[in-house]
Amino acid sequence: MSSYNTEWVQTKNELVDEIIKLGFPAELGETIAKNLGSPKAMERMISYLRYVKPRTDELIVDEMLAICSDIAAWKDKKASEQANAAYNELLNGGFGEE
Repeated sequence: MSSYNTEWVQTKNELVDEIIKLGFPAELGETIAKNLGSPKAMERMISYLRYVKPRTDELIVDEMLAICSDIAAWKDKKASEQANAAYNELLNGGFGEE
């Protein structure tokens, strides 16, 4: 198992444990982890769970959706920056034909 997979499993287990400590079923934690996808996103959710201690599953799902939205916005921004850099390179360098 790669180090990323090991980190993912450990972080997922930590997330599930936090969900259980709050009185929710482990399945909720498993689903949240699956939707978040990365250890960094799960760590953000774990911090939320520890400090806010949400009382309803709706609040947990809302935070998961907010984290997913932030990640999508960041990915869109990076793609836009990459496209803009390529466009500027094209403008500055031309098409290579004179």
